[in-house]
Amino acid sequence: MKRRIFRAAAAGSVLLMLAACGEQADEAKEPVVRPVLFVIAKAEASQQSGFAGSVEPQFSTDLAFRVLGRLIQRDVDIGDFVKKDQVVAMIDPAQLDLNLQAAKADMASAEAQYVNAQATEDRQARLLAMRSIPQAVYDSAKQGRDTAAAGLEKARAALRKAEDERGFAQLDPDFDGVVSAVNAEVGQVVAAGQSVLTVARPDVREAVVDVPDHIAETVKDGDRFMIFLQADPTVQAEGHVREIAPQADNATRLRRVKITLDDAPEAFRLGTTITALRSNGDHQEQITLPLSALLEQEGKTYVWIADPQSQTVRRQAVEVVSRRDGQFIAKGVEAGQRIVSAGVNSLQDGQKVKLPQGEQ
Repeated sequence: MKRRIFRAAAAGSVLLMLAACGEQADEAKEPVVRPVLFVIAKAEASQQSGFAGSVEPQFSTDLAFRVLGRLIQRDVDIGDFVKKDQVVAMIDPAQLDLNLQAAKADMASAEAQYVNAQATEDRQARLLAMRSIPQAVYDSAKQGRDTAAAGLEKARAALRKAEDERGFAQLDPDFDGVVSAVNAEVGQVVAAGQSVLTVARPDVREAVVDVPDHIAETVKDGDRFMIFLQADPTVQAEGHVREIAPQADNATRLRRVKITLDDAPEAFRLGTTITALRSNGDHQEQITLPLSALLEQEGKTYVWIADPQSQTVRRQAVEVVSRRDGQFIAKGVEAGQRIVSAGVNSLQDGQKVKLPQGEQ
């Protein structure tokens, strides 16, 4: 009888243990809802900040004399319009005139020597044919004629050079333009190649602005800008980015951006101060987020967007425009979305999460 009671008790204990294990297994199968931290995406007003600058020519040329001389004439000043091949400055041609005269005299002398040597060679050739002179005498005459011919060619080259240098006493531009700088005054001795005037083409103008380094990283070639005159903001023009300095200035940490103006009004004269305002147009908003919110997988970048209604997260591909000081600027998210800011490597698409109380 005792044995039967013991066996029944043991069987009951086993059943209770199995039931408890079943309850634990059911509990283990239930998904764990993990809490997450998030930030709300906000578009910064700095995306529409303006940058001061000035209107500059896209093409300009420094005019310089090709020879040394004293500047005796300068017919233009800053702001004057000049035409192609117009004489705008001149150096003293006295020394160049003397060089030209000397070259002409050398040319005449070389011509006379050549004519005399040619006549001598012809005469010796006739005598050699009559066997009145030895071969050596004729060879000497022929060598004298060849030497005179070389001297004549040298004199011709020297004369051409002197004539060219005489023309270098005058300075003239290769295109129509506006004088944007004067670098030498009358009476000053200027070296060959030293800039005397700077002439700019007024038909192709651009706005030149200096932009903070971290903002310049978000600017690309071809980006659109609105340009306003500081003196009259109602006068405006559009432009596109042509060039971005590859490095920032060591002192100011600013990078120079050149914006080509498209059909700008005449009021945008060279040297005019302007304000350049970035045109977002139809571009996506750029959102600044902490780097802890960035998920990088297989060379691609994502963020997790938390849905307060379904209490789930979904992975969203984004474009990282720039990274700086523990943050990054992203394209591909919208203002107001909740972006998970921690533990991004341990989430799965569609996973249930728990948002902080009061922020759902």
